[in-house]
Amino acid sequence: MRARLSLTALPLGVAALVLLAGCGGNDSSPSYGDSGSSASTSASSGGAAATVAVADNPQLGEILVDGKGRTLYLFEKDESNESYCNGECASVWPPYTTKGAPKASEGAEAAKLGTLKRDDGSTQVTYNGAPLYLYASDTQAGEANGNELDQFGAEWYALHPSGEKAEGSQGGGGTSGGGQGGGGGYY
Repeated sequence: MRARLSLTALPLGVAALVLLAGCGGNDSSPSYGDSGSSASTSASSGGAAATVAVADNPQLGEILVDGKGRTLYLFEKDESNESYCNGECASVWPPYTTKGAPKASEGAEAAKLGTLKRDDGSTQVTYNGAPLYLYASDTQAGEANGNELDQFGAEWYALHPSGEKAEGSQGGGGTSGGGQGGGGGYY
């Protein structure tokens, strides 16, 4: 005898699976998803104002982090208050978005915080005019695996509280041997 699936039960079962998938565990890391749309890949503060803080990184010194201690990056292709990381780029480098005005904490300068409207309508946090991003391969607080990577047409850097890019990572996942030069500001 063959089991039969009720067509009326199917939508309810699918809805239950979707709800269960959306309620997964207590993992505090962001969900980066598979889609290339920045709406599903934006890393946000979960409905509250985003926080930018400072943490000491063994390879880079003091750098900007989000409220969960994850490294924040700038994309050298971006212009002042304009993001050029969308689609597939935003799935690897989720924009750091906010609901409301971002807040400075633990050494970050409130006067350097700002926002910009992304192409998808979300609000991205900026620091010293640079749009901020997380890196999907940073799976734990304190990691800076994206520093000095050259992806999507330009290099990515963690930021010092001054707004200058953090160059010279030692084994932090960036390009080898490069980036030991002078530390000019983002602009």
